[in-house]
Amino acid sequence: MSRHSQIVCCALFLAAALTFGQDQKPLAASTPVSFSKQIAPILVKKCVTCHGPEKSKGHFRLDSFDFLLKAGESKSAPVVPSQPEQSELVRRLTAKDEDDRMPQKDDPLPAEHIALIERWIKDGAKFDGADPKAPLVTLIPKAPHPDPPAAYQHPLAVTALAFPPDGNELAVGGYHEITIWNPADGKLLRRIRHVAQRTHSIDYGPDGALLATAGGSPGQLGEVALFNPTNDALLRVLGTLPDVALTLSLSPDGRRRALGSADNSIRVYDVTAGKEQLVIQQHADWVMSIAWSRDGAHLASAGRDRTARVYAATNGDLETSYTAHQGPVLAVAFSEDGQRVCSAGRDKKIHLWDAKEGKAAGEIGGFDDDIFKLVVFEKSIFSCSADKKIRQHAMDNKELVRTFSGHSDWVYSLAIDGKSKRLASGSYDGEVRVWNFEDGRALTAFVAAPGYRRVEKSVTSRE
Repeated sequence: MSRHSQIVCCALFLAAALTFGQDQKPLAASTPVSFSKQIAPILVKKCVTCHGPEKSKGHFRLDSFDFLLKAGESKSAPVVPSQPEQSELVRRLTAKDEDDRMPQKDDPLPAEHIALIERWIKDGAKFDGADPKAPLVTLIPKAPHPDPPAAYQHPLAVTALAFPPDGNELAVGGYHEITIWNPADGKLLRRIRHVAQRTHSIDYGPDGALLATAGGSPGQLGEVALFNPTNDALLRVLGTLPDVALTLSLSPDGRRRALGSADNSIRVYDVTAGKEQLVIQQHADWVMSIAWSRDGAHLASAGRDRTARVYAATNGDLETSYTAHQGPVLAVAFSEDGQRVCSAGRDKKIHLWDAKEGKAAGEIGGFDDDIFKLVVFEKSIFSCSADKKIRQHAMDNKELVRTFSGHSDWVYSLAIDGKSKRLASGSYDGEVRVWNFEDGRALTAFVAAPGYRRVEKSVTSRE
């Protein structure tokens, strides 16, 4: 696995903490078995990896209740209400032959879990969720996220950071938290809790009253949540997903948020109503980056499937695809006028192309490694790379304006504060740096890990 995949999969110093499907307490004989509370957590934890949207062994999926009832290549009914002995699911779970038993290449389900599934089927295999077509993970009652560590033993890769509209603070993704820092001196201001395991994207509303996060636990849970950044309160979980959420972007009018996920989907939510409006399933691999056009009429996406795409934001219809990348596409952004799209990734160059027809309009090279993030501000394209540098290029003539050097590890995230002309960057080793992007002057540097033994760095101007 590449180092980049390790970051996205959150294999970063700390073990994953499940937020659902904890060990089940014994159920009283008189208590009905709940599919959402008792059965779905078992299936999600032990079965969906091999029988879900990414992989469906035996042409059988059970990542939703609707799929669970449909036979695979065996043609036998997985669940026959009131008849567990006739149900293929029970037969597979109790098979003696390891090649026939589910889960394969893993320990058998505990006897009490099998008994619970048999009892649920015997009682009629009733569904107690809102939507039988919804991913099972969205049906499971969500346990509270654990608190972050009081003090970090190791810094985490900075996978997400963002300035609010007034630029007075800087939000950084942590472990089950968002940390808020003073960008002028690198001092910790406060910590926002009740956050998913890792945060891969942060975005503020246009008035700064809302802070949105996208993240989760790989292969287990994706989550997009809204917080009040002034009192740190969790306002709403907009949506839960069957896999980790990787990218988030707010529409220019602040009413909609687009989300890209490791389940290959793009989802658009109405912020006010808290409802999912669109599900776009065009990518064949993880959706790594999402961007809105300035007029809010279009969405662009970058995928690990080596494609970048543009959609109509009203209905999600695919308008054009760009397929000239020679590797996974990790970043995407619209030009200020919305006529062009910039995309970049593992092929170590920025591609510029026509937003309507997908035709190439030029390239920007000079990178020594993967490009992780693109931010377009006014007439400049800012980028960060695994070559440990941030670059500013002119959009019109593609010339290099400035290189920001100083990080000692991969630079993974970027944020722009246009009001104060500041650029923030975050790297794999947990360091955050803040720059004046008009003259390249380095303003401050700090490790975004509360309690970690920190050595303040004096930074000098670098061109």
